[in-house]
Amino acid sequence: MTKYLISFPSSAMVVSADELPAVADAAHAVVQEAKDAGVWVFGGGIDESVAAVMVDGGGSVAEGTYPQTSRFDGGFTVLELPTREAALEWAARIATACRCAQEVREFMYDPES
Repeated sequence: MTKYLISFPSSAMVVSADELPAVADAAHAVVQEAKDAGVWVFGGGIDESVAAVMVDGGGSVAEGTYPQTSRFDGGFTVLELPTREAALEWAARIATACRCAQEVREFMYDPES
């Protein structure tokens, strides 16, 4: 089976403070469905209050990130699914729960994993 990354940036989720508890409940319900279906690998929201750092091969650490990923935020889910169509169906469920469109990307096949 193939692993799929289903994600959204923080700016895509536009909900009021009053709506947030219902959105969180709906998102947790979809996560539980994925776990119950045996397709859940990992997921969560990026903690935007913690700055990104870069670590090089020698172990040096520097604040910051690659310029093209300076706005990596929001939430993501990794699911292992039999087809791209299944990934699109799960993305639709997540989009409904989070009230925002989801981006779907496929991980490359790795025979060692």
